Amino acid sequence: MADERDDVTRDWLGEPGAESRPDPLAAARGASRPTRPRKFYAQAGLAEGEGGFRLTLDGKPANTPARRPLAVPDRRVAEALAAEWQGQGETIEPATMPLTRLLNSAIDGVAERREAVAEDLCAFAQTDLVAYRADSPERLVAAQAAAWDPVLDFAREAIGARLLLSEGVMHVEQAPEAVEAIRRAVLAVEDPFRLAALHTMTTLTGSLLIALAVLNGRLTAAEAWEAAHVDETYQASVWGRDAEAEARLAARRAEFDAAALVAAPDSTP
Repeated sequence: MADERDDVTRDWLGEPGAESRPDPLAAARGASRPTRPRKFYAQAGLAEGEGGFRLTLDGKPANTPARRPLAVPDRRVAEALAAEWQGQGETIEPATMPLTRLLNSAIDGVAERREAVAEDLCAFAQTDLVAYRADSPERLVAAQAAAWDPVLDFAREAIGARLLLSEGVMHVEQAPEAVEAIRRAVLAVEDPFRLAALHTMTTLTGSLLIALAVLNGRLTAAEAWEAAHVDETYQASVWGRDAEAEARLAARRAEFDAAALVAAPDSTP
């Protein structure tokens, strides 16, 4: 247990308790918004230890809202976390810290509720985005096929799940074997950081299979985001882009990219 005198995040994270322990899944999507404090440190860094790489602020260890060490085993993620804190301006803006929110969620919530989070994810197997196709116009049909058919190939080859497709909004009941294969793939994700990331990517895109493809290194973050937004891209090409919608998408993209960083296999030497 860290000495409270060394807890440099104490003043702005608040006292531990029910209010400071948000639902881990909501937190991963940014529902928890602490009061914006003034930036109280000059330098964000890392300290390597037993739990991996812990965030430090002016050399002092940082904690999660529940007073657990804010540390991750992956150096890439830790470096991005430190950069996120270093990049804050005069005040700390949680909305610009998707990686911090995701890691707090994984450490304070998902680690203790892994099975519940995994089961929640499994529900997406029956309603995955890539199974619902447009019947027209031809350009959208072709765009969906180009983006989503490789995801279905991944599901069949790597997971053993063959999904049935539907045109329009008609619900299609997936075969029990396919649902069970996807469930096994989700339950196999034991690491709480990657599971939290998987949940974030799935809820942001509506596709568990796209998220699993990122987790397994079959899609990059950019490829996955593009695949998940084929319909929006088509609509924008027809009707033009809306500035407010673009801003919302940009914020969601930042969340997605943070989750993809945590989820993707470590490709560094």
